[in-house]
Amino acid sequence: MTTSTAATGPSLYELPADHPGSSDQAYRERRAAIAAVGEAYVVGQRIPEVVYTPEEDEVWRMVQSHLTVEHDRYAVAAYRDGAARLALRTDRVPQLQEVSDRLFALTGWRITPVPGLVPTRVFYGSLAERRFMSTQYIRHHSVPFYTPEPDVVHELIGHCNMLAEPRLADLYQLAGDASLRAESDEALEFFSRVFWFSLEFGVLRADGELRTYGAGLLSSYGEIGRFREARIEPFDLRTMGTTDYDISKYQPVLFAAESFDRAYDDLVEFFSTYGEAAYRVRWAGAADEEEAGPGV
Repeated sequence: MTTSTAATGPSLYELPADHPGSSDQAYRERRAAIAAVGEAYVVGQRIPEVVYTPEEDEVWRMVQSHLTVEHDRYAVAAYRDGAARLALRTDRVPQLQEVSDRLFALTGWRITPVPGLVPTRVFYGSLAERRFMSTQYIRHHSVPFYTPEPDVVHELIGHCNMLAEPRLADLYQLAGDASLRAESDEALEFFSRVFWFSLEFGVLRADGELRTYGAGLLSSYGEIGRFREARIEPFDLRTMGTTDYDISKYQPVLFAAESFDRAYDDLVEFFSTYGEAAYRVRWAGAADEEEAGPGV
């Protein structure tokens, strides 16, 4: 994930050309240094601290304070309960170890630091062990309300607040278990799309309005205020599992459950029973029909 600028020069974290920090050498050096912490981590050890800069702490304070207001308006009650239980720091970027300790006391979850994106099966598989893989870097200061990839804001505010609520914490583990039973790439892809349109970008109706329980929306200041403008489709697992999505754009279509309890019960049933056999018998037909298009 890193490249050296010279034999004795600093390492630069590889970023795509359209990334906000791609031309900022200091940011890329910083990303490489933080990635090295996750790269060297061994499960079971204490998570090494990252000494965040005043600029990085300010990005955290700004984004967290703005999102807290939006959560009161748009987040489901279960998420708000989890956030209150976890009580993330507001004055600086929280250290992963302190959040991990608090999560373990609340719901038995732990955090594992990683340098960046990890393989799909590795990420989902860790959920089965009640371990959440988290990055430690923070988004570029020039665009505090946007990141093209998961950062510590997304991991902690989006996912870890959810993991502090017992029902949602159990749901994540069930999802991890389901991923392990999805042996083929096709079965894992169907599962991943359901996960995307639920635990990442799920919405539902509560208190007479549309609210979200998706970590992707809950950690995005830009998108959380606009998700009600998306095309809202009924909560349907077959359709969710065969709908394409683009991670680089606001989601144009979302799937709304009629209540939190309905979404929760349906997802528990899906994750508890999903696996290679269930995919082939119950769900593969829907995927094949989506790929083939309308028949005669």
